[in-house]
Amino acid sequence: MLMLNAQTVCVSPLVSDLSLESTLQDLSLHNCQIEIHRSSHEVGRIFEENPLLPGVILLDQGQFLGMISRRQFLRHMSRPYGLEIFSRRSLRTLYEFARTDALIFPGNTSIPFAAQKAVQRPSGALQEPIVVQLDSQDYRLLDAHQLFIVQAKIHELTVQLLQEKTQAQMIQNEKMAGLGQMVAGVAHEILNPVNFIWGNLNYLADYSQDLMQILAAYECEFPQASEQIDELKAEIDFEFLCKDFPQVLASMKLGTERLKKIISALRNFSHMDEVNRRPIDLHECLDNTLLIVSNRTKYGIEILRNYGELPLVNCYSGQLNQVFMNLISNAIDALIELDRTTKPQDWQPQIVLSTEVVTDQGENKLLKQEEDVQAVLIRILDNGPGIAPEIQKQVFETFFTTKPVGKGTGLGLAISRQIVVEKHQGKLDFRSQLGIGTEFEVWLPLS
Repeated sequence: MLMLNAQTVCVSPLVSDLSLESTLQDLSLHNCQIEIHRSSHEVGRIFEENPLLPGVILLDQGQFLGMISRRQFLRHMSRPYGLEIFSRRSLRTLYEFARTDALIFPGNTSIPFAAQKAVQRPSGALQEPIVVQLDSQDYRLLDAHQLFIVQAKIHELTVQLLQEKTQAQMIQNEKMAGLGQMVAGVAHEILNPVNFIWGNLNYLADYSQDLMQILAAYECEFPQASEQIDELKAEIDFEFLCKDFPQVLASMKLGTERLKKIISALRNFSHMDEVNRRPIDLHECLDNTLLIVSNRTKYGIEILRNYGELPLVNCYSGQLNQVFMNLISNAIDALIELDRTTKPQDWQPQIVLSTEVVTDQGENKLLKQEEDVQAVLIRILDNGPGIAPEIQKQVFETFFTTKPVGKGTGLGLAISRQIVVEKHQGKLDFRSQLGIGTEFEVWLPLS
């Protein structure tokens, strides 16, 4: 049995259609199969008619047996007495002499993996074609030279993507650093008059008490007020004024204190361009972030804090603030966009922040050290819709987002992982279930 489908015998992969996810079955493969009992002379004719064919697939009663490359065939035929020995005999004789361990891959094998394994072969086998198994009985041949050409193109695509990713991250970091400087400057300008107001409110409260005491003393000395004074007291509701005036001053003081906290949080949050690490209170970082996003959580989203005892952690506070902002903002987005009709009537949207010091060991080990390492673990949990299993592997990829156009850049989680892993030698991971929620974990080593 000889099978040769000329329509599939081609050698020029469409490199313009390649992507980083391309596999061997996406390439142009050679389909030439011949039964082992046929003569070697027929294989010579096949190679002569198809000068670009790298080899033939050998079958034994329809079952895959192996392959003979053009290179091995010609090498044995060109030996002294090679034609006399092999040309009139069955392919089995030649196969016994020319047999080599064929490199066989499933059709869905990635091109970089196949190329890596191909170059690890002995030098004498580097040019041997690769066998690609498309299904249980369908075997094709791929020219090793073509595989290396395609791998070079994949490498170019990878370098290009890394350059685009690096450029995008640099632009984002520059934007955040510039925004941080602007926010810090604006916050500083606002804080000066706010401090002036807050400081004078204390004096104003003391002055109001003094005035109230003087008025009370006048009423004791002159209990019979004139008709004009009685009319004026009734007109301004003097009794209510005496009760409400201290409360107004107290509410103004509370509002000013809150404004100072928000401005201080913005100043702390804006340290994006800091060069050196410094000891910081992670709970303060989390609280500052919650304070900044409080306008989005005050309408029905419950914030729970399960804070443990944490030491000060040496880190880049501005960059960690960015991580916490990305994770908390994503949790808020998930809760806001969730269709409440799919939840029970008593469902309460929640974000739970938990912190603790843990021993970093086992499969969760962050640092490649023999001894166990103490680490701070920050968990950010929401009871939103969860992340679909088919996209969970993509959430940290640059530019990947499920948000509508204009609402998401696909850089938040990618940059967050870079900050945690590369800048702080930590780990950023998550677990999620549809209909239950999502929990992100930030590991920060203490050593």
